[in-house]
Amino acid sequence: QRTLDDYMETKNWKSCASYLARIASVLEDGYTLGVEQIEEVDMILGNAGKSGNKMKAAAKAADGAMAAVAADEKLVNPHTGQEETQDERDERLRVEKEKEMTQEELKTIPVIGSLSLHLARLEDEYVKSLQSISPHSPEYVARLRDESALVELLTRIQAYYEQENSTDDAAALAELRLEHIYYRHDAIAKAVDRAANFFRKYGEADMLHPACITSDESGKDQTDFTKIHPAAVDGKPTIEEPADVEDSEALISKLCTYVYQYGTDRDRTRAMICHIYHHALHDRFVEARDLLLMSRLQDTIANSGDVPTMILYNRMMVTLGMAAFRLGKIWSAHQCLSDVCSGRARELLAQGVSIGRFSDKTPEEEKAEKRRQVPYHQHINLDLLEACHLISAMLLEVPNMASVDGETGMSRRSRVLSRTFRKHHDIYDRQVFTGPPEQTRDYVMRASKALMKGDWKTCADYLTRMEVWKLVPGEGAEEEIKAMLVENIKLEALRTYLFAYSAQYDSLSLSQLCGMFEMTKNEVHSVASKMMINRELYASWDQPTETIVMQKVEPTSLQVMALQFAEKAASLVEANERLLDAQTGAYGYKEDHWKGDGNRGYRAGRQGGRGGDRSGGRGGRGRGGGRNYRQRSSGRSNRF
Repeated sequence: QRTLDDYMETKNWKSCASYLARIASVLEDGYTLGVEQIEEVDMILGNAGKSGNKMKAAAKAADGAMAAVAADEKLVNPHTGQEETQDERDERLRVEKEKEMTQEELKTIPVIGSLSLHLARLEDEYVKSLQSISPHSPEYVARLRDESALVELLTRIQAYYEQENSTDDAAALAELRLEHIYYRHDAIAKAVDRAANFFRKYGEADMLHPACITSDESGKDQTDFTKIHPAAVDGKPTIEEPADVEDSEALISKLCTYVYQYGTDRDRTRAMICHIYHHALHDRFVEARDLLLMSRLQDTIANSGDVPTMILYNRMMVTLGMAAFRLGKIWSAHQCLSDVCSGRARELLAQGVSIGRFSDKTPEEEKAEKRRQVPYHQHINLDLLEACHLISAMLLEVPNMASVDGETGMSRRSRVLSRTFRKHHDIYDRQVFTGPPEQTRDYVMRASKALMKGDWKTCADYLTRMEVWKLVPGEGAEEEIKAMLVENIKLEALRTYLFAYSAQYDSLSLSQLCGMFEMTKNEVHSVASKMMINRELYASWDQPTETIVMQKVEPTSLQVMALQFAEKAASLVEANERLLDAQTGAYGYKEDHWKGDGNRGYRAGRQGGRGGDRSGGRGGRGRGGGRNYRQRSSGRSNRF
């Protein structure tokens, strides 16, 4: 018996898709679809042939059903007076009806049901098949080829509905079409489309004869088969690039604009998220951030009550953070990534089901969560995500940790920027023996130890050796990220060095700092001046000698007591959070949303990010990044 989790077999799915493609071809020839109503009796008893007519007569008979069933109904042609079969009568009635119809009525095909709903169900069955098939099997790869056919079918039917001014159905199909193309990078999309066209024309590449694969143009069109294999006559199979390929950015913008205008509220929300995702995927961070802030999704997504939309929002925020990281906007990247990456990233992105000892899910909830899983080819690599999050946290937190005064033990900037990074750093410090780095987290922790000492070369060497940068799509993206990392590591290493060792100096030479960190004088001057302006470094410039003259500033007893009180209050709140985590089973550090600092205004990083690394527009509410779609019985606030 078929259950809700079962999916349509591939053979049946392709058959349905071919029938719908034939319908699309008929509609493209100028025909339109009309609505035909069917009576309830016809739905129940509408069997073809004589038996069906007898049952209808029995249902309508007033003088006994048995008599009506037993009687043989004779069909007589009223024009000739001769008997006729049921098929002959149906054909005669059809011809007579067509003679009375106008030209417009002849072009209208009455149908029962909705073509757009059939397409939506076909798309749903396709997604369910991808969720059920093992992603590491050849069957999954072969199933992916059907996506281009599905998108083409959606495009054809959407064009028909737009022609008929049926905007609701057209917007629904446009949104379905959008969800099958928004996640593809241009470089990957071209390769996938080329492979799909190759399969459509030549079939399986493994089934091609070796002679045609290895042949060149020299054997093309030759007929002397004593010198050339017959399979090499047509040359090597190739696919020509279409000349009228529409730009993906323009296509996504066109589809989203149509959905914004005619779609439902849910469709508009999902279209906006897909639009932002596509911008972020192609490193258009400013456009993506502006769309997010203008749409105010961060304020409304928590109240939407639609779990798949919340998951899509999480995917968008993660992609936005990774785009900011690739562009060197470290502060914005950390704000976008911190909520989702603080814990249960796999579950929040619907890329796996986490089942632990403290799981309070019912079997029905687990099945519903499995139905929400994102197909494997749309997954965001979790190693790359963790690398971006931890490195951005490291570049922000290590200078913050180095700013602790050695005598008082108090930090000049008491605010903790990343508790997740602090937790991993403390665990790494407590290890008795640390071998060579193997995982992404090990590389970042080893690099952070070098950065704490101001050793930027060792830190950069660890981070640029990581294999995850090869997963970033785009030509030359790997080298660009490595160059960006080296520049940011130099800058933060200089800040860390000044924080950690400024108390040991009376003055620092500008040329010496330039030589140590391989930076220009303007860059070092800019970093040091910003630290002086922000009162992070108590010093002044001596312009004639190009030196930084340190000023010894000791905090008063009242300031020391105030700092100690703030630290103890923070420890108390953290202890309460740990106790609540132990009760609910969600172990781990939480973000400092309980602090009333200026960081709350920007939670648009979880809600969009600022214009630059440390400056920009206004944010939204406090915790708009990861949205948790599972209510906890303890009454904690949602993390989604």
